[in-house]
Amino acid sequence: MSEEFPRYRFKELDAADALAGLRDRFVVGDEDLIYLDGNSLGRLPAATPDHLARLVREGWGGQLVQGWPSWIEWARRIGDRLAAHALGARPGEVVVSDSTSVNLYKLAAAALDAAGGRRTVLVDAEDFPTDRYILQGLAEARGLTLRMLPTDLDEGLDLATLRAALDEDVALVVLSAVSYRCGALLDMAAVNDAVRQVGAHVLWDLSHAAGSVPVELTATGADLAVGCTYKYLNGGPGAPAFLYVRRELQERLRQPIWGWFGQRDQFRMGPAYDPVPDLDRFQVGTPPILGMAALDPALDVLAEAGIDRVRDKGRRLGEAIVTLADAWLTPYGFSLASPRDPDRRGGHVSLHHPEALRISRSLAAEGRVVGDYRAPDRLRLGPAPLYTRFVDVWDAMDRLRDIVARRSYERLSGDPSRVT
Repeated sequence: MSEEFPRYRFKELDAADALAGLRDRFVVGDEDLIYLDGNSLGRLPAATPDHLARLVREGWGGQLVQGWPSWIEWARRIGDRLAAHALGARPGEVVVSDSTSVNLYKLAAAALDAAGGRRTVLVDAEDFPTDRYILQGLAEARGLTLRMLPTDLDEGLDLATLRAALDEDVALVVLSAVSYRCGALLDMAAVNDAVRQVGAHVLWDLSHAAGSVPVELTATGADLAVGCTYKYLNGGPGAPAFLYVRRELQERLRQPIWGWFGQRDQFRMGPAYDPVPDLDRFQVGTPPILGMAALDPALDVLAEAGIDRVRDKGRRLGEAIVTLADAWLTPYGFSLASPRDPDRRGGHVSLHHPEALRISRSLAAEGRVVGDYRAPDRLRLGPAPLYTRFVDVWDAMDRLRDIVARRSYERLSGDPSRVT
């Protein structure tokens, strides 16, 4: 089978890759370790350590509190960079703030408060857990109806299912642009249009889309969105998240956590909350400056690459995984657990196998290939185009084939652990 897909062909793809040189802009400490988990945590940009060290030494150490006249604008400044290079939004519509979960709560609550007498919230039944849990809490607290939309584990949500659930009682629809489990990519423009026709809002979770696929919030008519910055955006573990509110909605929506960073004339320390009329009303407390700072060097690389070139390479890396899995892994009980059409798939590919958990562990420990596992029985592989080579995919799939052929994963425990 290797003769049908020779390794040298993948090296030729790397030689012709316009983004190949960007791999050197990341820390790759062990060339033998193949990292296919960029959809969970991106690699460290090589410029980030010195960038942060300068901020600590010269900013915190040298300027002390006098650094705040500059730092206080960073949440909006970096938000504008995200808007321009990753999100297709206008200046003043994206701010870096809090975590994805907190931002989703803020925007969902604000949208529900503005929904009048509407009482129904729709969410994909297989959406990322924190999204579902937050909506469950909001629905229970407010006496709303939360409807879970049935979805295919491997193909994602069918637009016809969503359309059938839409009526005049729907206040809010919460969906992920790219499914965390199977990588299914939704048509944002079609969803926004369908939901708008019944007078409701869509709140998008862009965590697995931002930095991986072109997102056009303005062009698709999106109202609200949230997302993390530590996956394809390479902001680092626990990096602060972002939120987006369409300019025309900002003054009308009021988020539920009234903090002083959303207050008009913030340093007058007034007695009552009076939110600013723009995007800053969706901020809460003092932003994490050191955490935000790591986004600047990461966005430098993304801006140089261009999201369209990232998407093109990501599609081809995903197709390589699918092609090799079909040829090499099907005889060992694997099946594709993602959409086969690359236009319907984001940046990662999932493979189903009954022993996916133990195989994932063996692949990391013995094969030195880092992917991850998602229930039920999915091995998830996320090649990040900024630093993953085509030959990395070939080598990873070859090592995976060897592990399942020898059944070496059977030596490992299949007991679940807290982090998979």
